[in-house]
Amino acid sequence: MLKIGQLKEHAADANEIARLLAAAQRSLADARSKAITQTGLAALMAHGYRPDTNRPGHHMTIIQSLTLTLGVDGSRIAVLDTLRRKRNLADYTGEDIDDSSVAECIGQAQRLAEDARAWLRKHRPQFKLK
Repeated sequence: MLKIGQLKEHAADANEIARLLAAAQRSLADARSKAITQTGLAALMAHGYRPDTNRPGHHMTIIQSLTLTLGVDGSRIAVLDTLRRKRNLADYTGEDIDDSSVAECIGQAQRLAEDARAWLRKHRPQFKLK
């Protein structure tokens, strides 16, 4: 790859590597947080609605609607909203997301996706989920 110009030599320093690994960690958390929002959006749309994305707070609206769309209890909504706020803070300030929040986000995203699939299979079979 070096011979054909796909790669070039580069002397990395510790700060550069640390910044890239921290960015990768934030991206992992961001991906899980997006999975929560996407699952919430699917549930909302299955009910015939979607948030107005031209108005601020549409991600918060998606999370809050989970009580009505999937029957998610208030304490779980609080956790999901906290994760959403952490992602938002990271997006706009560069604030790092701690490892325990990343792990919580992964677990919550997977659980919410499973809950949504089960609800959709039962209440909206026309979507023919596997």
